[in-house]
Amino acid sequence: MPVRFASLSRQLERNGRRLHLVVASRAFSHGAGEPADDAEQALREERRRLKDEQKKRHAQSLQPRPKAVKPVKEAKPAKAPKAKAPKAAKPPKEAKAAKANKPSRADKQTQKAANVEAAKKADKKSAKT
Repeated sequence: MPVRFASLSRQLERNGRRLHLVVASRAFSHGAGEPADDAEQALREERRRLKDEQKKRHAQSLQPRPKAVKPVKEAKPAKAPKAKAPKAAKPPKEAKAAKANKPSRADKQTQKAANVEAAKKADKKSAKT
């Protein structure tokens, strides 16, 4: 009969309980010197078989497990680059003519001073009239 349990510890425990009961009952009824009967021999044989199976499973668990082979992906062909039309060259920018006509700071200050003087004289004229 194949053993279908993942762990054999429960089966070993049950077997040990039954074996202990049989040995204790034999020792109580017939004495310690009495030879073992068939039930006790069968339980001892089953226990030995369970322990051998447990050792075999433990040794097998220490072995490296086979790993799944990863599928090799095929390389996709490279995409062709998109052909772009070259942009038309821009004409060079012309220098601004207004830059030369821009008044300097000194010119601005003299103009401002002249405006202030004109404003003062305008106020005085209007007061006389």
